[in-house]
Amino acid sequence: MAATSRHSNPISLVLLCSTLISLVTSHEFLTDGTVIELDESSFDSAIATFDRILVDFYAPWCGHCKRLSPELDSAAPALAALKEPVVIAKLNADKYRKLASKYEIDGFPMLKLFLHGVPVDYTGPRKAELLTNHIKKIASPNVTLLESDASIKDFVKGAGSDLPLFIGFGLEEIALAKLGGQYKKTAWFGVAKDFSEETMILYDFDKFPALVSLYPKYNERNVFYGPFKEAFLEDFIKQNLLPLTVPIRYETLKLLRDDKRKIILVIVEDETEGKSVNLVKILRSAATANRDFVFGFIGVKQWADFAETFNAAKGLDLPKMLVWDGNEEYYLVEGLERLEEEDQASQVSRFLEGYREGKTIKMKAKGPTDSMKLVIGVALVLVIVVIVSVVVAIIYLAGETGDGTQIRHARPENESGYKPISDSSEGTEEGYQGGDKED
Repeated sequence: MAATSRHSNPISLVLLCSTLISLVTSHEFLTDGTVIELDESSFDSAIATFDRILVDFYAPWCGHCKRLSPELDSAAPALAALKEPVVIAKLNADKYRKLASKYEIDGFPMLKLFLHGVPVDYTGPRKAELLTNHIKKIASPNVTLLESDASIKDFVKGAGSDLPLFIGFGLEEIALAKLGGQYKKTAWFGVAKDFSEETMILYDFDKFPALVSLYPKYNERNVFYGPFKEAFLEDFIKQNLLPLTVPIRYETLKLLRDDKRKIILVIVEDETEGKSVNLVKILRSAATANRDFVFGFIGVKQWADFAETFNAAKGLDLPKMLVWDGNEEYYLVEGLERLEEEDQASQVSRFLEGYREGKTIKMKAKGPTDSMKLVIGVALVLVIVVIVSVVVAIIYLAGETGDGTQIRHARPENESGYKPISDSSEGTEEGYQGGDKED
C-alpha cells in the first residue's frame, strides 16, 4: 500500500484560496453613487470589496434614521466621484442583529467608516455637504504626496475652503508626518516634491524648503522658512489654524476653546457696516505683528446675547475692545474702553501696549459665557449618553438569547409586539437612544 503524503499539494491550496476569495467577493455592487442596501449575505463581501465604505446601521422605525437617509443619498454621488471613492451603504441593524452585535451597535442611526476593513466610528456632521467634507478628511492620508503642479492644484481644490492647508515645498514627508496625524481633524497636510517657478509665484514663496499655510475661506496665506524642527513647525501650524481675525460664531468658539492664547475681542454694532469692515482690516494688521494673541470680532446685530456677556449692547459705547481669557474673565485697558472713530489704528496700538504694561481693569462676564455653555452642554450630553448606554446594556443582557446575539430595541407593535418609546399620530420622534443624534 502506498504511503499517504503528509504534505499539502500547493496547487490545492491555491485553488482553495481562490474559492474562498470568490465566495467573499461573489456579490456585485453598483458604484454609480447610489446608497447600497446590505444584508447578512452581502455585508462581508462589501467590506472586502471597497477600501472605503461608510455604513449606516439603521432601524426602519427610527425617526432620526429617516431624517438621515436623504442626506446620505445626497452625499453618496459626491463621495463616489472622489479620486479615491468612498461608497455609502446601509444595513437594517434591527433585522440583522448578529452583525449589529458584532459591531457594537447600541442605538440608531450609527455610522461606521470602514477603511481597508477596519471600522472607525463616525461622529461628525450629518448634513450632506458637511458630511461629505468630513468623510473626505477622515479618509485622506495624514500627509498627501504631491508630485506635480497639477496634483498641488487638485489637492487645494479638493480640500475645500473650510479648513486651513499646510503644504511643505521641498520638505520631506517625515517632517510633517507626526503633526499631520496630530492635527488631521483641523487641517490638511501635503508635501510637494516637484513644482514649477509658476507655483512658487502663485503661493508667494521665493525659496525652499518652505511650509506654506493657506486658508481659502479667509483668503489668507503665510510662509515659514524654518527652522524645520518639530517645535517650530508646530508653533507655525497652531498660529495658522485660525484666521488672523476670527468672526465669533458657535463653530469658531469650538476652535478658540482649543487655543491657549488670550483673545483680543472687538465688539461693533454691525459687522457688515463699512466702518466695522475697516476696523477689522486694522485688526488684521495688528494680528500679523502680535501672533501671541487671537484677534476676534463680533457684531451686536449678529449675536446680541454674546455681546451682552461683556456688557455691550447696541448704541452703548461701541466699538468696544477688550482682552478675553476664553472663560469668565476679561480685561479693559484704562482710557481705551471705547474706540473713537478717528485714527483707530493708533488706538489699537495703544490698547495692546497698555495691556502688555498691565494698565488694565479686570472684569467678570455676565453669567457663563457661551463657550462655557458649549463645554457644559457637551459634558451634559456625554453624561446622558453614558447613562442611556448603561440602561441599554442592562436591557440587552436581560434579553440575551443563549448565543448572546440578540439586541432588544423598541419596535412598532405591529412588527414584534414591542411598542416604540414614543409613537404619536402627530409624528413625534422616538425617544433618544445611545446612537440617536440630532443634526
